Amino acid sequence: MTPIDVIKTRIQISPSYSSLSFIPAARKLISTEGASALLTGFGPTAVGYFVQGGAKFAGYEFWKVKFVEGVIGGDGKEGEERAVGMRTAIYLGAASVAEFFADILLTPLEATRIRLVSEKNYATGLVTGFTRLAREGGVSELYAGFLPILCKQIPYAIGQFTVNELCHEQIYRQMSPSTRDSLSPASRLSINLGSGLVAGVAAAVLSQPADTLLSQINKGHGPTGSMPKRLYMLAVEAGPRGLFAGLGPRCVMTAGLVAGQFLMYGAIKEMMGAPVGMEIHKKGE
Repeated sequence: MTPIDVIKTRIQISPSYSSLSFIPAARKLISTEGASALLTGFGPTAVGYFVQGGAKFAGYEFWKVKFVEGVIGGDGKEGEERAVGMRTAIYLGAASVAEFFADILLTPLEATRIRLVSEKNYATGLVTGFTRLAREGGVSELYAGFLPILCKQIPYAIGQFTVNELCHEQIYRQMSPSTRDSLSPASRLSINLGSGLVAGVAAAVLSQPADTLLSQINKGHGPTGSMPKRLYMLAVEAGPRGLFAGLGPRCVMTAGLVAGQFLMYGAIKEMMGAPVGMEIHKKGE
């Protein structure tokens, strides 16, 4: 997914790319910097999102259980029914809290990735880029994008998990319990794939404005001052069109990424004997 992300980032932060669509931007990048430029930032992208993804998925399951237990309390059946009615709020809350903690791990690596993509000769890879950024800017530079990355990733996680859960719910509601329980592995894979693709597009759209601002912040654009002020001024300067620059390639990238994650997620849950989807909703049937 790195080539798409590199092109998307160039469209967001480079004036010479801002007016180009995906294909022309890709052609320009290859012609001016070579095909190897498409893999810029692969190290921090792979490591950052592997660590963050693991923490986020595990955290989502953990906080979902904790929120359900908190809603049910000691009320037995009545509490379970209350949890069913509040399931969307539970999905939203679990996704948000899990993402917050996961982003503590992601932010320094995302800052490194954006610096590598935006400055051609900044460093040779993850280790040298991270070391230089830490040496020259310290913790404040590594975490300069923490607030915008929260603004980006929390809506992303909400779209990713909540839309996926709701897609599963709508699909399973059309089936009888016996049909659902006897689904073949291929059918479950298809459901996970389709739900993941829809969730990926939702995640991309919800998080795109903050993703654009994050790229600008890590490039050093915008006025000085507090982070909320900088984000506000950059948003006003970009306008709606600028905030959604690069949305097309990002939807493609995110839909594939999220679908792949949910395929792995579902497979791991099945191997571990964990409930696969609709856990809260099933209690209300």
